Amino acid sequence: MPTTKTLREGSTQKRAAILSAARELFLADGFDRSSVDAIAARAEVSKRTVYDYFGDKQTLLQAVVDAVGQSLITTIRRILDDTLTDLTEAAELEDVLVAFSMRIATDMLGSAEYATLQRLVRAQSGHPGENSMADTPDEALAERFAAFAAAGLLEVPDARLAADQFIALTFGVALNRFGSANAAEDPRVRPLIVEGVRTFLRAYQAR
Repeated sequence: MPTTKTLREGSTQKRAAILSAARELFLADGFDRSSVDAIAARAEVSKRTVYDYFGDKQTLLQAVVDAVGQSLITTIRRILDDTLTDLTEAAELEDVLVAFSMRIATDMLGSAEYATLQRLVRAQSGHPGENSMADTPDEALAERFAAFAAAGLLEVPDARLAADQFIALTFGVALNRFGSANAAEDPRVRPLIVEGVRTFLRAYQAR
């Protein structure tokens, strides 16, 4: 079996087919019950090709988790661009931060892709790997808060800490309390988000 250093980049189409087949089987049958033979058959490639491209089943699971995570990161950045740009008035802060949080709660946390990531991470729990999303959402939000601070809208000595606290106060509260933050399905989510945004602004809005 090849080592990580000798893995092939190979065909984009074959790589995508293997990832798609692995994702389907990991979700349907579980990681431990999904064989490389079955993944290869579903992807219509040889077993050797799967090993050449990914090395082993554990690395393949990590690649599937990474692919789903990257899709969610793209969603987060799109929501940031849609809601937290071109802000010039402090009076708009509450509305845009609530809009951002509601979009995260519905478009990201309420998405099938997020549910898929959660299931894959649970499958990965006995075979730990890297966190595919890591700190990316927090850091992207921190960048926006730093820009708001530069514009005189917020006072944030530590933008990353402010982002972490914002997340904890808004959809983080809903996740902890309800196990879900899907505002489209649960009307209890929005009031928590609104109050979380207000608490955040009481601490960080420029005086």
